[in-house]
Amino acid sequence: MKEKIVVAVDAMGGDNAPTVEVQGAVAAARRWGVSIVLVGNRERIEECLAAETIAGLDFRIEDASEVVGMHDSASDALRKKKNSSIRVAFELVRCGEAHAVVSAGNSGATLAVGMFLLKRIEGIDRPAIATIMPNMVDQTVVLDVGGTVDCKPSHLEQFAYMGQIYARSVLGKARPRIGILSNGEEESKGNDLVREAHQLLKGSALNYLGFVEGRDLFNGKVDVIVCDGFVGNVVLKVSEGLAEAIGSMLKREIDSRFWSRIGYLLARPAFAAFKKRIDYAEYGGAPLLGIQGTGMICHGGSDSRAIMNAIGLARESVAQRVNERLMEALRLDRQ
Repeated sequence: MKEKIVVAVDAMGGDNAPTVEVQGAVAAARRWGVSIVLVGNRERIEECLAAETIAGLDFRIEDASEVVGMHDSASDALRKKKNSSIRVAFELVRCGEAHAVVSAGNSGATLAVGMFLLKRIEGIDRPAIATIMPNMVDQTVVLDVGGTVDCKPSHLEQFAYMGQIYARSVLGKARPRIGILSNGEEESKGNDLVREAHQLLKGSALNYLGFVEGRDLFNGKVDVIVCDGFVGNVVLKVSEGLAEAIGSMLKREIDSRFWSRIGYLLARPAFAAFKKRIDYAEYGGAPLLGIQGTGMICHGGSDSRAIMNAIGLARESVAQRVNERLMEALRLDRQ
């Protein structure tokens, strides 16, 4: 893609807005040369920008008078807050003034507004929130992690197609291996949803390996794991909690013994590399797949590094034409 990529950042979403959004956007603009539109309260954004060095960077502010809170419903975000920062950001994509949206705000509202304004890709009934998780080899794409809680078998089939295209385009997997998350590898396992989806995927042209278990999230057996949004969100939150618990327990053990502290000094580079590998901020945001545009949903507690990496991921998705490739793949499959 030769034209400069423009990313609209919902500067009012998240727990630490707009400070971390502005800091992350400045870092991303400096690192990747993207153009940034900061959407939200102009006065507060300008105050944060005044503390940054932005000479030579391409920034502008789009004023938005309302904010969708974490406790607001998706329907309220659509009906009652028509000048919210997240809605204005998606409007910029809809009218062609931006290529992508990044938000650390209410994920349900982000999905609903994105789907309402940009519409679904033809052939996709439900958008999915995907996430990139580290494994023992490299990375695994998991979807859906919260977009559609109650799924039909056809939805899981569509998630598999979206996951394949994303893993191929962004992670560089030539022929991504795909599995459905279940409570065992045998075909007799699982509930009606996963067994019916299994039959659909068995007859597809995808590189589908069958059922996978929870441990396969981290061993690198497959590149894409498909599940409904309820299961996926639990998996995501458990994984985040486990990473935090491991870090806390290791620190407690190291601090409790003199020789452990000495050993830590020697092994500090390895511990730093491990921490970086399991830190969600390294992956930035979770792509919203299935809408006619690019959206990245970030953790509500994202720091500036997470925002920066989410903008980088949005840039990569646009540059690799993920949506166009997905639409082409679905078109060929229907022929």
